[in-house]
Amino acid sequence: MKERDFHEEERIQKTEEGRSMKPIVAIVGRPNVGKSTLFNRLSDNKKAIVIDQPGATRDRNYADSSWNDTSFIIIDTGGFEPISQEKMLQQMREQTTLAIEEADAIIFLMDGQEGLTPSDIESANILRRVKKPVFYVINKIDNMKHENLVYDFYRLGIDHLFSISAQHGGIGVGDLMDAVVAELPKVSATEKEETGIRIAIIGKPNVGKSSLINKILGYERTIVNPIPGTTRDPIDTPFELEGKKYLLIDTAGIRRKGKVSMKLERYSVVEAIKSLDRCDIALILIDAEEGITEQDTKIAGLAYERGVACIIILNKWDLIEKDNSTIGTYVQNVKDKLKYLDFAPILSVSALTGQRIIKIFDLIDTVYEDYTKRVSTSSLNAQLEKILEKMPPSRYRNKPNKISYATQVSAKPPTFLFFVKEPKAIHFSYERYLENRIREDFDFGHAPLKIIFRKKSGRD
Repeated sequence: MKERDFHEEERIQKTEEGRSMKPIVAIVGRPNVGKSTLFNRLSDNKKAIVIDQPGATRDRNYADSSWNDTSFIIIDTGGFEPISQEKMLQQMREQTTLAIEEADAIIFLMDGQEGLTPSDIESANILRRVKKPVFYVINKIDNMKHENLVYDFYRLGIDHLFSISAQHGGIGVGDLMDAVVAELPKVSATEKEETGIRIAIIGKPNVGKSSLINKILGYERTIVNPIPGTTRDPIDTPFELEGKKYLLIDTAGIRRKGKVSMKLERYSVVEAIKSLDRCDIALILIDAEEGITEQDTKIAGLAYERGVACIIILNKWDLIEKDNSTIGTYVQNVKDKLKYLDFAPILSVSALTGQRIIKIFDLIDTVYEDYTKRVSTSSLNAQLEKILEKMPPSRYRNKPNKISYATQVSAKPPTFLFFVKEPKAIHFSYERYLENRIREDFDFGHAPLKIIFRKKSGRD
């Protein structure tokens, strides 16, 4: 390969290997001031729905983002109306309070076209008491003629106001984000301390996460309470089992301290995201008595998107009336609803009685071996020749779309880089074919695999 191809491989390897807990930036403000528009401009994947109607964003949305080589998580919140008593706006206010508590920096967005409102003033008074960086931003300043609209907002007594147009070309967004990322806490690319296999326990509230940790550790490490939301912060617990080191990351409550509505538990996923960014393996707990729900699939999707290894745990198995076909029926139901996690093993347990708890660690060791496995470049390319001979990629513009070279650039998850004549012509179904063949040929049975295609240029 050409020299720059090797540099490309090295760059991807540095990017893909190791995860760290990213800082969080929350966007707050009244309904319809442009929060979702700014969120979409900053997020790596556009996901917020933007319509011209107050309160269109009711839940918090989360996305990975980066600016000037600084990676962070950005939160888009529902409208913040601190003086409203209307029920929906009260709930949105509670969500925003959660976001403020979780965030490392806060962007307070106001509408330059509407001018300073009593809600803006009250919100600013609340944010003054927050001991975190707060950036006061006037949106919808679409051209120089609108700059005079900013002066009214100096009545807030804020020394530095940012004027932007989130919609029209992102005017002023660059200056704002330069200032924001300068205030974010710095995180290392990897955590150096030797803590063993990092295991995050995730799932919706009240599926038995704390009970499972207590049973594993053999003592009451976390408070167990049938009321959802008991655990307020993630709790890391290192321990050893049969000479092997592990670190349990409990995300049971995922709520920060504060008086917030229990109904908002279903929206609280930031701590799960943080834990997934730090772990090797996610134990996805599902209430076997309740069955797999839409929320379970969303939580499992978070783990899949972040490339962590997964084990699906059907908890409360002691409460299920069973016959010879029960486990098969449950497993098939999970597989049908979580098709993207077809590599993840499934285990039924009871955190209450301890049934099959020890088997979790047999699976953890097996999954971790697959998750950290590497194959040599020579072996991979020798096998690639056979794969391509059996089924080459589809032709591009009536010419062969040749894959010339492949290499594994990282583990955790195992990540493979393919150099191809035209990457955009590789169909998703063919990517799945390559993934399945690599998984089968090199025995990556229980690991998520990541495949990257890069355009081949120059000589081999």
